[in-house]
Amino acid sequence: MLNMDFDQRVVIRTSEQEWLPSPASGVARKPLAREDAESGHATSIVRYEPGASFSRHEHPLGEEILVLEGVFSDETGDYPEGTWIRSPHLSEHHPFVDQETVIWVKTGHLPFQRSFS
Repeated sequence: MLNMDFDQRVVIRTSEQEWLPSPASGVARKPLAREDAESGHATSIVRYEPGASFSRHEHPLGEEILVLEGVFSDETGDYPEGTWIRSPHLSEHHPFVDQETVIWVKTGHLPFQRSFS
């Protein structure tokens, strides 16, 4: 667990953090908060090298992305710098980039709500 005590203030100077490898080639990250190694609630800054991609994956309890630099893409579109994306519980996507791209991403934190019809 990393910075998961939400009663505590946390300040991280991300410009001073090292980029750490992710499970995908050409994708590195700076973890800000993390529940488990590769699952659960997590917040990170993520850098994609030109041409990098992440395999198709699901997001239990959703995902939020803010594109900080470049253009983030998936099978639903291209999202330039300044775009915010919120995807619901169990959403799936296959992210990729053409140019170097940096995003802020938070996963596993949105409430699960059943829809009633």
